[in-house]
Amino acid sequence: MAAKRLLTDDIGFLLSRASGAVARSASKALAPLGLRVRSYSVLMLAGEGTAGVTQRRLAATMGLDPSQIVALVDDLETRGLVTRTPDPADRRNKLITATDEGHRVREDAQQRVDQAHDDYFDRVPHESLDELRHALRRIAFPDDLPVGHESEPSTAPE
Repeated sequence: MAAKRLLTDDIGFLLSRASGAVARSASKALAPLGLRVRSYSVLMLAGEGTAGVTQRRLAATMGLDPSQIVALVDDLETRGLVTRTPDPADRRNKLITATDEGHRVREDAQQRVDQAHDDYFDRVPHESLDELRHALRRIAFPDDLPVGHESEPSTAPE
């Protein structure tokens, strides 16, 4: 008979529990900006480069249905934080780009989320966080790492 394991040894349970705690903390930090974790994620991706990101890429990166992305982008666009423009490479696609105000809110939001994360990750050594980040990217994106993550693990400072 196999040895009984404790629930708190189950990696799926631990990931789910940690994810929920971190997401709740981030949402609380983002609330004064009128953002939640998903809208923050869209704004972060839309502001990563100058060319913008397609709605299809947003959906793939975030693991959401494209219809969910449309609603998130609609809200951010109504608030003047992102714009939709035709993709010159394929005019059927729209590029989502952060506006100047979107970049300002994005920076503020990122600082708030970083501060909220500090409460959870300040007891974890930096090297362990890099290893965790690397492992989670491999789990979340098993076939294709997001742009900018070709060289793993990250050595960028927190």
